[in-house]
Amino acid sequence: MPELRADVLVVGGGLGGVAAALAALRAGRTVLLTEEHAWLGGQLTSQAVPPDEHSWVERFGITASYRALRDGIRDYYRAHYPLTDRARRTRDLNPGAGHVSRLCHEPRVAVAVIDAMLAPYRGSGRLTVLQPAVPTAAETDGDRVTAVTVRHHGDDYVLSAPYILDATETGELLPMTGTEYVTGAESQAETGEPNAPGTANPANMQALSVCFAVDHVDGDHTVDKPSAYGFWRDYQPGFWGARMLSWQTPNPRTLQLSTRSFTPNPDDDPWLVDADQRVNPGDGNLWTFRRIAARRNFTGGLYPSDICLVNWPMIDYFEQPYVDAPDPASVERKARELSFSVLYWLQTEAPRPDGGTGWPGLRLRGDVTGSADGLAMAPYVRESRRIRAEYTVVEQDLSLQIRGDKGAVPYADAVGVGMYRIDLHPSTGGDNYIDVASCPFEIPLGALIPQRVENLLPAGKNIGTTHITNGSYRLHPVEWNAGEVAGALAAFCLDRAVAPRAVRNTPDLLADFQAHLSADGVELHWPDISGY
Repeated sequence: MPELRADVLVVGGGLGGVAAALAALRAGRTVLLTEEHAWLGGQLTSQAVPPDEHSWVERFGITASYRALRDGIRDYYRAHYPLTDRARRTRDLNPGAGHVSRLCHEPRVAVAVIDAMLAPYRGSGRLTVLQPAVPTAAETDGDRVTAVTVRHHGDDYVLSAPYILDATETGELLPMTGTEYVTGAESQAETGEPNAPGTANPANMQALSVCFAVDHVDGDHTVDKPSAYGFWRDYQPGFWGARMLSWQTPNPRTLQLSTRSFTPNPDDDPWLVDADQRVNPGDGNLWTFRRIAARRNFTGGLYPSDICLVNWPMIDYFEQPYVDAPDPASVERKARELSFSVLYWLQTEAPRPDGGTGWPGLRLRGDVTGSADGLAMAPYVRESRRIRAEYTVVEQDLSLQIRGDKGAVPYADAVGVGMYRIDLHPSTGGDNYIDVASCPFEIPLGALIPQRVENLLPAGKNIGTTHITNGSYRLHPVEWNAGEVAGALAAFCLDRAVAPRAVRNTPDLLADFQAHLSADGVELHWPDISGY
């Protein structure tokens, strides 16, 4: 089998993996990066999820490299798209004028920017990318991982490095390497969390979703009726309060049944959209909620329609878990069948405001998501396997109700910041939404250090959180921050000939590493936000 070696091996090319690779490369190291899908970028690109970010993202609370990604996306639109003069001049351009984010955009743009950020390192030979590549096995020697085998274009490659980073969407390397990990919901007795269940349930995980993009144009673009459509049309979970295929869904924060609207191509002004979820969650009209292209931002009639990204409650597949399932591909197929059923319902039976049913003009935009079947090329995985870490973040660390004016727990080993409500979607264990207000929080280095294994680092949603706190730590900027820290830590350990565990537990080393992160644009603590 072909063998490749570098200073750092990053398995998984989502946001955390890209950030990890960039950090190690900036530090002068060579990197092997693998990704199973055609696009790098994970939840931002192949999963087609517009960025979920906090309200201060335009000013602070993200790393410098994540800001460069966001700036690059806006610059790409200005350089290549026929924007209106007003859109082009706007510093904080929101191409889709969606309510969920101040930067709703088409996935391909993020792909182009990520590829550009990596291009100099690929050209110099310091970065090797294997894509598509899927990890299939790993070799260990005691508490160290020595190699990972991936399948790439039908051939097996053996990849090795002094430091190996698991940036896969589901923590794929953890069982392969024997690294201790947890899945699903921990018990309240273990974590002390108010919203944890009385009994642990490793199979109780957040829903899997397969997103898709649509526009609305003349003609009949109705897809073939899915074979499972009858089941999903009539499906009503006991905790839901209505059929899933309806405009009625539980309010995530109150759990009361609420009615949403859907109006394709409303004649709205994109400049009046205030994508600040502190003011308005923005999910009242599902068309504008995650809109990724607002036609009125572009000139010359280039866009005959807005483009709407469907990541709504009714596409959440929570019938069975995806992680550690006997046949994950089967679970994904069923989630895709649900998404096609939602689309078919929208085209044929969904109640319209005018009293009619269905919008046959809704057109599936697989060209926007880059997939063969028209949906996103990868499922949106909210909850990964999580390492048994030196420190595990628990609800009590960041819950606003618990912490109040004290703010989130400050960590002596802070290596980044984040902010998002504890936001858990319905789960495979039959739980409804769990939505808890949180304080702006920090990322502890201890959450990136496995309890036993020495040279495997998590670089995504697989860090040391719980089922509950994963709901805050799983979003785009935090995943990027975690990955960036993992890549920087690997390079730092190589430079100093020390172990990650020693960095965290040796005051001088920790201070040096934190200073290195700060110099590289990683914010370790929140500024005073009382005036914002």
